[in-house]
Amino acid sequence: MTDGSKMSWSVWILIVCLGYLPPTVVNTTLRLRDLRETMKKLNISAYIIPNTDAHLSEYIAPRDARVAFMTGFTGSAGTAVVTPVKAALWTDSRYWVQADREMDCNWDLETDGFIRSITDWLIREVPEEEDIGFDPFLFSVDIFNSYSANLAPAKRNLKSLPENLVDKVWSDRPAIPANFLTRLPDSVIERTWPMKVEHIRNVMKENPYQPTALLLSALDETAWLFNLRGNDIPYNPFFYSYTLLTLDEIWLFVHMERLTPELKEYLNASCYLAHCVQLIDYGQERNYLKNYVTRLGVRVWVGTEYTNQALYELITPKEKLLTSEYSPVLTTKAVKDQTEQRILREAHVRDAVAVMQLLLWLEQKVPEGRETEITAALYVDECRWKQKNSRGPSFQTISASGPNAALAHYSPTNETARVLTEKEMYLVDSGGQYLDGTTDITRTVHWGTPSDVQKEAFTRVLMGNIEISRLIFPDRTRGVNVEMLGRRALWEVGLNYGHGTGHGVGNYFGVHEWPVGFQSNNIPFQEGMFTSIEPGYYKENEFGIRIEDIAVLAPVETKYGNNFLTFDTVSLVPYDRKLIDTSILSLQQLQWLDRYYKTIRDTMGPELQKQGLKEVHDWMMKHTEPFLQDRVSALGRSSFLLLILLPSSLIQHLL
Repeated sequence: MTDGSKMSWSVWILIVCLGYLPPTVVNTTLRLRDLRETMKKLNISAYIIPNTDAHLSEYIAPRDARVAFMTGFTGSAGTAVVTPVKAALWTDSRYWVQADREMDCNWDLETDGFIRSITDWLIREVPEEEDIGFDPFLFSVDIFNSYSANLAPAKRNLKSLPENLVDKVWSDRPAIPANFLTRLPDSVIERTWPMKVEHIRNVMKENPYQPTALLLSALDETAWLFNLRGNDIPYNPFFYSYTLLTLDEIWLFVHMERLTPELKEYLNASCYLAHCVQLIDYGQERNYLKNYVTRLGVRVWVGTEYTNQALYELITPKEKLLTSEYSPVLTTKAVKDQTEQRILREAHVRDAVAVMQLLLWLEQKVPEGRETEITAALYVDECRWKQKNSRGPSFQTISASGPNAALAHYSPTNETARVLTEKEMYLVDSGGQYLDGTTDITRTVHWGTPSDVQKEAFTRVLMGNIEISRLIFPDRTRGVNVEMLGRRALWEVGLNYGHGTGHGVGNYFGVHEWPVGFQSNNIPFQEGMFTSIEPGYYKENEFGIRIEDIAVLAPVETKYGNNFLTFDTVSLVPYDRKLIDTSILSLQQLQWLDRYYKTIRDTMGPELQKQGLKEVHDWMMKHTEPFLQDRVSALGRSSFLLLILLPSSLIQHLL
């Protein structure tokens, strides 16, 4: 095909897309044209675009949202691939409907999100011995190995490119925020940064492979180590950084202009001893790491899950490399100290006030017919801002009514927001950042009359939540081994959900904090870890249900065994009674509910009264009435009626 015919084809696509684009879709024709021209100059037959940043973050800054820029798809998980004639996006089941809504006709949606699916597609589309370009800063060690293991035997070449090709065509790419970094106040710290450094160095010394340095690439690793926070990532108080920690040196790679004189003093930046932080400009980490590994007798420890290929490939020969899936900083950070546990609980109490205010307000306002998914999301944000130590939302609120709630990770826009009505179920998944903790909670409600199917589905989701929450299990049990308890009640009637059952949560940190959770690559549960528990069910184009609580792993006494744990729920908002069918709940599940509701009353009652929120207090008391009392009362009435109806002779015989 000639260059002229290619241009005609591009113009034709542009005309078709412009004629049929819904308001949720971005026109990507010109962006793809520019990228393909850049690829052609470099003799690249395909280009892979992961939805992450150089630190392999789940949530990324706007300047790193390359998949969204190229495709229009704004979900948090996905990989795009572009060839001279095709463009495709891979994402998981959470985002299939969303991707269909947001991408134009230039893109094909592939519904198998596994790397094998991507590489099989590349093998079909790219001839042998041709190059497939990628940015090594956006590939973890493990991800690179997975691609290479599939492509190399097929004689397709992965080519590392020194400059990101999307950045070359992204003329208005957002800048890095200019704000200063901040340090956590002493009131929320039990372990100072020198204490943390000393602990991690001891872990390094105890390692039999004797690492001399530890490379920290994940943004939360450096932020945790130094008790620092920033605002480079929306909703997450992180900042662009790397750390190279040796047994007698500390190198922090950061944008130097964002450190105040006070922070430099706090970090002991004016000296060169073992507890002095040497500050180096962000972007110089490759040069410093490359120079370090030339020293004799050094060995660098990296966590492969969050170390990018660009840095990893510098650590040669292999004798100078030590790997584990997660760094010792991530595994240490996962277990909260006593201060972190206390203040994270306190943050959830204040957060529950905001969520209760939202649910009461919705009960009052929805019948008027003026509130939307957007106004509800704004209202809960407003309620949180009024709480002590609030630092804003921890993620974009999922405020979803009716069919929108069937999208597990939907967030409302002006084009998609529905008016809230008494005829539809409503799901709100929201969270807050506080100086002393991070929260995440989901409640599903119905202000009218739910259908039998909706009520049963909600109750079975609740049963899954309860079955995990009340479980007693040995210390260091893996979450993946108990995850099915969240699904069992749904499976019994042929229902399921397509997302994970839980994730870790931080202290004024990431709302999804690895490596805690219920997936196969999460570490075993230990006392002091915090995790969400969040089963759900989603009926496409009709409704969605999710119940999410945060719980801390707490020790429990058993009759015979020691070192057993259970989940102590710290989210303190009641579930919608109207949606609970108590007839299918077991006695143990009802007992758990009543204990949980008593905890809500005992904890939230004083807090609501202290804040002068009498109306919210009354709402809370009404919605936390015990269930077993209702059942006992019903059984008592039934027995009384039975006695009335029995013949007197039979009653005398029974007596």
